[in-house]
Amino acid sequence: MGSVIVDDPVVRRTGATSVGSSILRIEDGPLVVGKGHFLDDIAVPDVLHVAVVRSTVAHATIASIDTSAARSVDGVHAILTLDDLRPVLATPRMPLAASPTGGPNKHTPFVLARDEVAYVGEPVVLVVARSPYIAEDAAAHVAIDYQPLDVVSDPRDGLLPGAPMVRRELTNNVFDDQIVGYGDVTAAFAAAKHIVADELFQHRGLGSPIEGRGVVAQPNVTDGSLRVWSSTQMPNELFNMLVETLGLEDSLVRVTCPDLGGGFGTKYLVYPEELAIPAAALLLGRSLKWVEDRRESFVSAVQERDQFWTLEMAVDADARILGIRGRLVHDQGAYVPRAVTIPYNAARTLLGPYLVPAYELRVVVALSNKVPVATIRGAGYPQGCFAMERMLDLVAVRLGIDRVELRSRNLIPASKMPYTKPLRERSGATIVYDSGDYPATQAEALETADWQHFRARQAEALAAGRYIGIGIANIVKGSGRGPFESGTVRVSASGQVSVFTGAVAMGQGLATALAQIVSDELGVAPDQVRVIAGDTAGAPLGFGGFASRQMVTAGSSVHLAAKAVAAKARRVASHLLEVAEDQLEFRDGSVGVIGGSGSVSLGELARKLRGAPGFAFPAGVEPGLSATINWLTESLTYANAAHVAEVEVDVDLCQVTLRRYVAVHDSGKIVNPMIAKGQVIGGIVHGIGNALFERMGFDETGQPLTTSFAEYLLPTATDLPLFEVSFRESPSTLNPIGVKGIGENGTIPVAAAIASAVEDALSPLGVRLSCTPVTPEALFDAIAAAREAALRQAQDGTHQRL
Repeated sequence: MGSVIVDDPVVRRTGATSVGSSILRIEDGPLVVGKGHFLDDIAVPDVLHVAVVRSTVAHATIASIDTSAARSVDGVHAILTLDDLRPVLATPRMPLAASPTGGPNKHTPFVLARDEVAYVGEPVVLVVARSPYIAEDAAAHVAIDYQPLDVVSDPRDGLLPGAPMVRRELTNNVFDDQIVGYGDVTAAFAAAKHIVADELFQHRGLGSPIEGRGVVAQPNVTDGSLRVWSSTQMPNELFNMLVETLGLEDSLVRVTCPDLGGGFGTKYLVYPEELAIPAAALLLGRSLKWVEDRRESFVSAVQERDQFWTLEMAVDADARILGIRGRLVHDQGAYVPRAVTIPYNAARTLLGPYLVPAYELRVVVALSNKVPVATIRGAGYPQGCFAMERMLDLVAVRLGIDRVELRSRNLIPASKMPYTKPLRERSGATIVYDSGDYPATQAEALETADWQHFRARQAEALAAGRYIGIGIANIVKGSGRGPFESGTVRVSASGQVSVFTGAVAMGQGLATALAQIVSDELGVAPDQVRVIAGDTAGAPLGFGGFASRQMVTAGSSVHLAAKAVAAKARRVASHLLEVAEDQLEFRDGSVGVIGGSGSVSLGELARKLRGAPGFAFPAGVEPGLSATINWLTESLTYANAAHVAEVEVDVDLCQVTLRRYVAVHDSGKIVNPMIAKGQVIGGIVHGIGNALFERMGFDETGQPLTTSFAEYLLPTATDLPLFEVSFRESPSTLNPIGVKGIGENGTIPVAAAIASAVEDALSPLGVRLSCTPVTPEALFDAIAAAREAALRQAQDGTHQRL
């Protein structure tokens, strides 16, 4: 445990034994030459195009919908409201399967709004035309008479007595209110030597994938079947909801996810459009296509947060944590499109890799008249990490203790691993940190960043009028959420080795990693393995891409399926070659005698296992050279990381410049170091956006203020430093390949580490940072407030001396 993986040179591997090697990604060839097949590239005959008419107000009743002017536009085929779709819909709103609550369904979105709209961007009408341009033009002529209702823009206002309801069907604006915690918090605070308190805020942000959402629906009027392509992370969930909503037999529906231009959680749910457009296709008997434009993405794709924290931390005389308590108000938006996870992930993540004897957090999930909230990369973990690390820095400042020393005193030592946290996951499973050495991960990050010599450089810079700072943050991330992911490995008569899985390729190198796993079992080159992901025809069971789960779950299933295929191939080859199984090896797509010339190809074995009339199979061998495994898991495996950020702050322009960024990650066994490094760097860049640039703004009437990338800023190449990424390995014992998730881990500690560094840079001014993003405006206010406080303190001291 704890071995360090250095950067592995990229190799063009064509043989076997590839796990652990940085082979080139096998899926990149078509993409880099422009031959990818994304949603908008799907071409079906005689397709009509759809534009969605969306609410322009945050809360109102719908008095009437006048479509006469829109219908008169040349090229318009149909204009459809919810009432028009009712003949093919089993329910007017998203099924209860998308809701975490039982009983009456009052929280999932409607397929189309009918009587009331609850946020700007809510879909109301579908306009179907022969081109997307005609559909958009006609949509502008749909006249909806809105009767405005009171708006809840700040979720905290919606909790006050007498507050208006976010939707008329509600009796209050609280979706959920519960306590997360354990231990005797009251006693912990009574015994504390020091107590610190703060109010923290984390912004509402977007996933911002390069490719927006989109749907193509192709009905077959002959047999009543329905083919749907969707830019989604959840093809199997969409399949299930289409079957339920449209009342179709399973065998009549197929959902395929084409090449995906990013997801980042934005596509981790089924949207109203994904049900409305297939329903319209069935109703009209025509193929339909809808592709989201960027403004639609801003006003209708799910967002994440805002979160408002009020926290207290109690420590003893040695600055060891005794307890944490407080309240979290989470803005859920107008609806609950799927099970609420973000605030509870945040509440559990706050504990991080630290020893916390007592904990009590009241979590209030509040509704507002804004875009619904679901998971974006990190899914609550960045917020919990930010809260904990900011509180630790506050303790360090108040007590005059080095920030690293404070963390070292409170990190869970390696001797306590595996370590059980007195909390449970949503599944009911106990939270057990399965492996890792958190102090060693932090120590490696500090050594790489040269933390011990930074103070001398900082003093030298300050003497020259420059404000530089350094910050650190630690995380633990649960990954591999079950209950399973499907994996089928199949060898055809041609010798082609194929993998089918319900996992979804989102640009993270899934095909390469799964091919590497199969390569090591069957002795074929990874680039000769065909991976089909995200198609319900090949994988009728599955869950998709989210929660840093796919290598743990799909990787384990594919690994076990490949082993099963290998065992079968070895057994049949032994029969054909008349050699003992332990004398056989896999090489170059064949099973051959070790040290000998006799061999039989995998294709030949597959042909034999197709069977022939009158010819018997070897004893105990079933037909076909394939295996399907749905590896089950109830426990998460926990990755960890330590990040160190170095910044420079221009106190006049209130501009933050990242000078250096160091990240040390432990994600168990690394299948492909190059891909893993890319995942970490991509996550860090996402986190830099969260820390310094991104914020989805709304005014008091619920109108969005940031509806393009001119107002909603993302980091660009010139905003980024060179990243120094390394890995430690503590293989998990909870899955057969020893891996842990990595896709979200890079994002989680970034805002906390950068805020720590900026605050450190501005420590001569006494600045405290409790919010993200740290924009120039926020910095200006913080610096001004600190200077004003210092001036008041100086004046008070003068008065006292007088």
